[in-house]
Amino acid sequence: MVLKKPLFFLLHLLAARQIADQSAPEWDYRDTNRWIADYPTCGGAQQSPINLDHYNSVGSLKPALKFRNYAQPLAGRLTLVNNGHTADIMLPETIRGPRPTITGGLLNGIYEAQSVHFHWGSPGGGRGSEHTVNGYRYDVEVHIVHKNMIYGNVQEAMQRPDGLAVLAIMINIADFPQSFYPGLNRVFNTLPRVRAAETNATINSQLSLNHFLGDVDTRNFFAYRGSLTTPPCSEAVTWHVFPRPLLVSRDLIANFFELRQKNGASLWNNFRPLQALNRRVVYRRKGGN
Repeated sequence: MVLKKPLFFLLHLLAARQIADQSAPEWDYRDTNRWIADYPTCGGAQQSPINLDHYNSVGSLKPALKFRNYAQPLAGRLTLVNNGHTADIMLPETIRGPRPTITGGLLNGIYEAQSVHFHWGSPGGGRGSEHTVNGYRYDVEVHIVHKNMIYGNVQEAMQRPDGLAVLAIMINIADFPQSFYPGLNRVFNTLPRVRAAETNATINSQLSLNHFLGDVDTRNFFAYRGSLTTPPCSEAVTWHVFPRPLLVSRDLIANFFELRQKNGASLWNNFRPLQALNRRVVYRRKGGN
């Protein structure tokens, strides 16, 4: 949804945290093949990301995704965190109480939103999406992470094959974008305030999860069963990937390239290489209600 009105209200969130266990061994993107040494699941048969091929996917009658409370303002001010691997936002409940949820698609059950984070490339045109479509890599990939409501917390959900659901929104750079995404723009404009790893900054605007969807066509998606794309690579994720990208200005995306890792190096190309499909079925849904 593209909003034309200014944002008036402030949000508050006490703290932000990663999905992964903070006490787990350190990792980075220099050699992702080494992850398996500390995180054996990273060598599993249902790993993500993958290439999504129009010709090898299965057209299905799976229902559309249904979004609840995505338009409701989130309670409290959101905190953007540079955790050394990505820019991460933990999501509170909405001002009415319940969290935003999704159902439908390839999901069996209700999944409530937990966090949002980003994957990007490098200066000079290096693209940074994790999933590709017909071999094409986008500039940025946004992940909205959800937890199956039957599980008590994310750590428990990570141990279950139906524990997590992630929506992936693609972004491409445009020199003269025709759409304006006020919520995303506020997030991107906050990035310079978290250049150093393990720093955070408050986004002083009232946001809803619809701001992170922009005007993406949520009726058109790929869906498959896979994993987290970072250690511990838990094979607990049902993915829904929207292939039609949002178009965002080059200056805003360039803010990602200013972020640093814990060792002070530039946080560039924080995407995992493509993983083998291993006979998994990829579903594709096009339009319709």
